[in-house]
Amino acid sequence: MRHARRQIVQRGARIAAVGGLLCGGLMVTHAMASEPSATSRAGESSTQAAADRGAQLVSTLGTSRTAGSWIAADGQPVVAVTDTGAAAEVKQAGARPKVVDHSMQDLKSATETLSSAPRVTGTAWAVDYKNNEVVVRADSTVSASDWSRMTTLAEGIGDSVRMERTEGTFTTRLNGADALLSTGGRCSAGFNVTAPQGQFILTAGHCGPAGSVWFADEQGTQQVGRTITTSFPGDDYSLVQYDTGKAPGDNIVAIGGGQGVRITGVADPTVGQRVFRSGSTSGLRDGQVTALNATVNYPEGTVSGLIETTVCAEPGDSGGPLFSEGIALGVTSGGNGDCTSGGTTFFQPVTTALAELGVTLVGQPQASSSPTGQASAAPSAAASQGAAVAPGSAAPGAVESVDIPGTAGTLIARLTDPRNVGPGLLVIAGSIIALVATRYIRTEQDRNRYRRQYSQSWG
Repeated sequence: MRHARRQIVQRGARIAAVGGLLCGGLMVTHAMASEPSATSRAGESSTQAAADRGAQLVSTLGTSRTAGSWIAADGQPVVAVTDTGAAAEVKQAGARPKVVDHSMQDLKSATETLSSAPRVTGTAWAVDYKNNEVVVRADSTVSASDWSRMTTLAEGIGDSVRMERTEGTFTTRLNGADALLSTGGRCSAGFNVTAPQGQFILTAGHCGPAGSVWFADEQGTQQVGRTITTSFPGDDYSLVQYDTGKAPGDNIVAIGGGQGVRITGVADPTVGQRVFRSGSTSGLRDGQVTALNATVNYPEGTVSGLIETTVCAEPGDSGGPLFSEGIALGVTSGGNGDCTSGGTTFFQPVTTALAELGVTLVGQPQASSSPTGQASAAPSAAASQGAAVAPGSAAPGAVESVDIPGTAGTLIARLTDPRNVGPGLLVIAGSIIALVATRYIRTEQDRNRYRRQYSQSWG
């Protein structure tokens, strides 16, 4: 696991608070992109079944004879192949072949060449399976000389690379919301995860270094937890350990109006799949997966292995969950544009984060013990043999009412209440208070620094 860490110093302009509330560790938002279906569940997803079929064919045929797979507009899996023999095998297996010039080996070689060149902040690249090419994008901050140098590099690679300028800037989606707040900025909670050591919030790594203290309110009175591990750049994920040691609820992604989507599993997405993102700034938004294994050169560093999508995102949405049909897919990393003009948004795959952190989603089977300490990800949706459903018909997942947990009393208050404990337990309570006092003093220092920083940045 990579644990490159940084002190986040980005500051945002004052932004009006939005009416988000924490529920089960996830953000309750008030904006919706569409009306979710009340009946769709992960196990019934033919979209995931088509994705599994295409991925299996790619694995069987190998990277020298294929160049990725995706879901077509009619819901059928399409596999890019380099020879007629592979095309016949794909067709026989019930998928649609597309003969292309470049194999996945060729495309990966192109991305490796790009990665080995001097880093240019504001650039990103990913493999476009549908067009059988690597697309290199440069935002508005990339100079003419850097663009010329990268264009020359691409020409040397060959016609498998396409250069493209894009508007806006590629940035991490930090600040601007009132979901999880610290001295480093504001982010959105992702998914609740669990390990033998306790339960945590999985969110973006760029949201803050290890040791960051997170609050649910601007005054710094409702402490949520503390970041215990983070990986950014390289990857973009972190764990925030709940102060109570336990998540306040199941994995339900709240989508506004007292409604939420229950997360029933975890999987990798597929190109062409319709996906949904929930964030504390812009609410529930949807779009399509356009590429996998994307690389982005943020100002803070390079992150690879990301999911590229057309879902919009805005500052403060960082760390928020990406999902579809009740399946957890990723957490928001960064991108360009906004939810008015649109843009490209990148996500850290959940499967990668779970495996490297050795955790599982709350409510899913626990990770089995292994020498590597990696998690056994929950199975993806069943490979249904039913009729294909167009990706555009996909829904977030099964919708249900969301109960907002009440504010529980503090541990100290419960232990010292004579109505709840006897005199003997009061002695034990006193010992516990003494033990936590040291940590409280350290936390209070972070809390005061947070308050000062908030008043300077947003107050």
